Amino acid sequence: MTSEIEMSQAPVLPKGERRHTVSRLVRYLLASPWRAVLMILAGMAAVALIAIGPKIMGQATNVLFEGVLGTMLVKMGVKPGTPKEVVVSHLESRGEDKFAQMIASMDVQVGVGIDWNRLAAILIFVTCVYVVSILVRLVQNFLMTRLVSDAVYTMRRQIEEKMDRLPLEYFDRTPRGEVMSRTTNDIDNISGNLQEILGELLFSVFSLIGAFIMMLTISPLLTLIAFVIIPVMALCAGIILKKTQPQFTRQWIQTGHVNSHVEEMFSGHMVVRAFGHQEAAEAEFEEKNRELYQASFKASFFSALVTPMSTFFGNLSFVVVVIVGGVHVLSGTMTLGGLQAFTQYTRQASQPIGQLASMGTMLQSALASCKRVFEFLDEPEERPDPDRPDYLGKDGSGHIDGLVRFDHVRFSYKPEEPLITDLTIEAKPGQTIAIVGPTGAGKTTLVNLLMRFYDIQSGSITIDGVDISKVSRKELRSHFGMVLQDTWLFDGTVRDNLLYGLNEGTTIPDVQMIEGAKATHVDEFIRKLPDGYNTVLTEDSSELSQGERQLMTICRAFLSDPDILILDEATSSVDTRTELLVQQAMNTLRAGRTSFVIAHRLSTIRDADLILVVNHGSVVEQGTHAQLLERGGAYASLYNSQFTEGNEES
Repeated sequence: MTSEIEMSQAPVLPKGERRHTVSRLVRYLLASPWRAVLMILAGMAAVALIAIGPKIMGQATNVLFEGVLGTMLVKMGVKPGTPKEVVVSHLESRGEDKFAQMIASMDVQVGVGIDWNRLAAILIFVTCVYVVSILVRLVQNFLMTRLVSDAVYTMRRQIEEKMDRLPLEYFDRTPRGEVMSRTTNDIDNISGNLQEILGELLFSVFSLIGAFIMMLTISPLLTLIAFVIIPVMALCAGIILKKTQPQFTRQWIQTGHVNSHVEEMFSGHMVVRAFGHQEAAEAEFEEKNRELYQASFKASFFSALVTPMSTFFGNLSFVVVVIVGGVHVLSGTMTLGGLQAFTQYTRQASQPIGQLASMGTMLQSALASCKRVFEFLDEPEERPDPDRPDYLGKDGSGHIDGLVRFDHVRFSYKPEEPLITDLTIEAKPGQTIAIVGPTGAGKTTLVNLLMRFYDIQSGSITIDGVDISKVSRKELRSHFGMVLQDTWLFDGTVRDNLLYGLNEGTTIPDVQMIEGAKATHVDEFIRKLPDGYNTVLTEDSSELSQGERQLMTICRAFLSDPDILILDEATSSVDTRTELLVQQAMNTLRAGRTSFVIAHRLSTIRDADLILVVNHGSVVEQGTHAQLLERGGAYASLYNSQFTEGNEES
């Protein structure tokens, strides 16, 4: 896993990688092309309707202004009904050339006031235009929401499926908090930002184009003045975005670090308190939280600069347009309604420019999260199952005898650190094989290889003569029952937890479940729970002791009725009296099936058919309990040390 120092540096995405991330994200959004096309068409229609609105409103302004001028001319002594040409000539003769040009450019009728019918018709029409544009915009937003929701849904589904295909090695080297951050926080960030971006991107682009076209129809000169400011805005926005992108990358990386630390401290809070490391944990959290704060602050600060920058240039453009446009109105080369419409288009143009700049910062944040999610999805997966897998069991019946053989197996977690070099062992059907040895000797590794949590580098592992590498993992693991040292119960009822080990689609009657619970000494404490077998357990199952949780996992394996049983320190969390009871249940459970027992308490495996003493990945001794004691080797040394400690303690 990348170290925290390397991750915190968070280099800016290279252009090629950024382009690849964008194109990959677009493929998710275009999973439904017809929906995307409809969204674009709806956006274009909405913009077209909004774009013609100001020009229609300009006509309403002209109707009002022409009516006011017609009335004003009467007050100036002009007789009602005087032709406009006569009025213009009269004004020019009086030296009022600009006023005359204004009258000449408009449809002014002397003595006729405001045409209220025409004004009402224009206002009703423009209202209908805006209402229809809103409805079309709602359709666009609905389609956009579906596109984003479908894309994020697909991402989440792929992440869930990816987890099932990732090798155990990935989870061994990656903090759980980091995985959770990528699969929750980053996905939520992508969803939120895409909603914002797609909701305004097309609309802003189309609005800008529509406003530009309508402005050209009114005054090409003013359009040039209004848009000359755009390159300056684009340059400033580019500088801001260049500063923002690495900060967003750091922000989400540091979020993963904080989540990892919190998850680790929460799961181990008892150990932290027991050893008095609260202050050290708080100091470490403070450091990670400060790094997250700094990255988040810089990302937010730089992205916040976009809005005031775009507002400043938009206002500057508006002021220049009003001044120059006012001169044109006075000179008669533009109507007042035309100037009003143009200023509205100026606003319509400057607003999407600012929105596009703001969306650039949101896009940087979304791309930073996309990169982290895509990195997770691109992680190397487990070796794929064979296209035509073999099946365990005679004639595909599903039952296996349980003849397990490791033949010259070689395996290492790291190529430079050999662990198992040449291992050959055999477990006959129905035998109980105990695996003992010092910590780090490779005991659990044997189980991981047998379950294909890891694949061997050479040699073979067979069950009933079938190479397990030629069997699908699902088929292989369906024949195993497992009880680990670390108990795991999920949120759900006691009944759901006990029946979790059953193969998919398999059920058993309650009578059989209760018999199994009684055989593993679970029934007696379950009946004391508030709702018995229907009691809902939380993930930490605080209503159960550690020993009771362990007993429930043993019962779960018992009810699954596996062909091969794996017990990894299954009795480590129960008291001595309960251990004796569980041993009796385990003896019943192991009857007739091959069992592998990993144990540190050597007293629990005295009756094993074969004991393997493992050290440095190799079997250094093997035999029965009595045979190994008689030899006086490594097993005898381990057993006598425990026996001596037990006497001293007593």
